[in-house]
Amino acid sequence: MFLPQYKITDKLLANIKRINTLVSELNNKRFPSVVLLDLERTACEVSSYASTSIEGNPLPLTEVKKILKTTPISIRDSEKEVLNYNKALEDLNTKLKKGNVKLSLELILQIQKHVTRGLLPFFEVGSFREKPVVVNDPKTRKVVYLPPDVKDVKSLMENLITFVKNNKENIDPLILAGVFHKQMVIIHPFMDGNGRTTRLATKVLLFEMGLDTFNLFSFENYYNNNVANYFQTVGEFGNYYDLVDKIDFTVFLEYFTDGIIDELLRVKKMLPEVLATPQSTLKPYHEKAMEFIRENGFITDRDYSKIVDRAKATRALDFQKLISLGLIERKGKGRATYYILKTK
Repeated sequence: MFLPQYKITDKLLANIKRINTLVSELNNKRFPSVVLLDLERTACEVSSYASTSIEGNPLPLTEVKKILKTTPISIRDSEKEVLNYNKALEDLNTKLKKGNVKLSLELILQIQKHVTRGLLPFFEVGSFREKPVVVNDPKTRKVVYLPPDVKDVKSLMENLITFVKNNKENIDPLILAGVFHKQMVIIHPFMDGNGRTTRLATKVLLFEMGLDTFNLFSFENYYNNNVANYFQTVGEFGNYYDLVDKIDFTVFLEYFTDGIIDELLRVKKMLPEVLATPQSTLKPYHEKAMEFIRENGFITDRDYSKIVDRAKATRALDFQKLISLGLIERKGKGRATYYILKTK
């Protein structure tokens, strides 16, 4: 049984109260769909950059944005890492919006499969590790932590998931998310992709707190701004079996909630103080077109006609509105016309 040790300090309690206030403020505001879509796209770019950068990916944000807009013909591992994370994040966002995602071992394995596809041997993709691993200091490359043995990984992960499920009514969701985050890093269940998978899985728990603007979040960016501090608080130093009864989650919970406050304030500052208008609000059929483009890279009038019940002339007006809002651009001519996301 997993029973984490932590204290509800004055700082942690104050952080939780402030987060709840900020979440309430954001959820009570209404913004144009076009604004939210643009910020969601930006958040995905920043998250894909930050979460892979934490793990040592050398690509700068400007390069990451280019890669996500136009996939290179010949892809290097550093670029595949970014593309994998972005695809996993977009898929997760889509599923969360539909309300059919719950934290589970299957979900965690699926996320790891997404982020490591094409980067690991097939038997290490979507599977718990079958070999011992060590954690090195990112600067000195010296071994600083020995995770649990292979034989204990699955049961430790099962105990963690059970703890989260059994305490949703008893423990504040922010504490649950923070405890989950640190404990999964401690378990280190995969040969690779542990950090990226943990951060994406944590987003599922944060979404469950009821933050409507969740998809505008990039809490990974807070960690990436000071990677050394992140590793210092989320990780442990020594042999797992010597530490397991002494691990205290308090410091990480304070740090974790600091990061969420930082991100909420960033999102609040970015969102303009405007109300939605008929001119700037997207209808469900516009949203379907945008979702199709995000999933497939482009859309034609023929594609659009299959997912909405609208006349040809009306469909043309729909595309024109999306163009005028700066969301998409037209390519090709005549019957070869198609539409893609607008690049900046």
